[in-house]
Amino acid sequence: MPTVSPPWTYTLQLPHDPRAPGIARATLRTVLAAHGLSALTPTAELLAAELLANAHLHTTGPYALRLLGREPGRLRIAVWDTDPRVPLGFTKGEAGAVAPDDAETGRGLHLVRACAQSWGASVLRELGASKGGKLLWAECRGSDSA
Repeated sequence: MPTVSPPWTYTLQLPHDPRAPGIARATLRTVLAAHGLSALTPTAELLAAELLANAHLHTTGPYALRLLGREPGRLRIAVWDTDPRVPLGFTKGEAGAVAPDDAETGRGLHLVRACAQSWGASVLRELGASKGGKLLWAECRGSDSA
């Protein structure tokens, strides 16, 4: 008889510190191993690295990594930060700016769009305990997931 895995979530609060993205990626690897999702690690780590770098480079406040396992073989990686502006090109239907060939940055969100099965953004309003800002997310799935 097949078992159903309950949904799970992890949230890691991060200070605006240059070591934070590396700590978040190590946490991601540990969580994936604990849930038997190590096969997702290369794609999940790339998606997380790009979303974390975006938060670290383009904001000055704290940010957070959130991992959600809703169904077997499927992972949603989300990064919250304090800036409510969604990056150009991250909303579906937007092409986004293309980085010049000699640019050292500017390709991260294009990588997310190319490697994730789905992605999106939510602008969060400050209500009660909410800190506002935005949440950028991307999903990846294992090869046996629909």
